[in-house]
Amino acid sequence: MISRIAAPSRTFTAEGATRGRAHLHCTRHSGPCAGFTLIEAVVALAVVAVLLAAIGAVVTTSARGTRSLEQHLALVETTRIVAATLPKDEPAALDGLSGEILGHRWRITLAPFIGSGIYQNPDSPWIPQTVVVRVRSPSGAVYGFETIRLQRRPVQ
Repeated sequence: MISRIAAPSRTFTAEGATRGRAHLHCTRHSGPCAGFTLIEAVVALAVVAVLLAAIGAVVTTSARGTRSLEQHLALVETTRIVAATLPKDEPAALDGLSGEILGHRWRITLAPFIGSGIYQNPDSPWIPQTVVVRVRSPSGAVYGFETIRLQRRPVQ
C-alpha cells in the first residue's frame, strides 16, 4: 500500500476493513486521496538540499577569492609605498634598508648595476643601481620587484 499525504480537511473511507484489507476509492488527481507520496516529498527535499549545497559552495569560493585578492592588493600597495619612500638624494648603504609598515615587513637591497653589453661612461654624473624591493605580509605572502635607478655620483 502506498501512503499518501492528503490535505487535513479531507477525509476518506476505507471499505473492506473488516476483511483485514482496506481499499481506498479515489479518483486520480482529485478527491480525498489527492497529494504527494512520501517518496515524492523526500526526493523534492533532496533536490532542494543539493541546490542549497551548490549555492553555498559557490558563495564560499567567491568569498575566499575576494579575500585573497584584497590581501594581494594590500601587499602591492604597501610595496608601492615602500618604493616611493626610498631616499633619492642621499646615497643608501649597499647592505640595504628594512623596516615594517602597516604590519608588512619590507627590505630594500641596493647593488651596483652590472649589465651585459651596456657601456657605462665613467665621466657621467650618474651611477646606475639595481634596486630590489621585497615586502612580506603578515600572512607570509611575499611580493617584490627589481628595478634600476640612477644615483648621483658623489662629488670628489
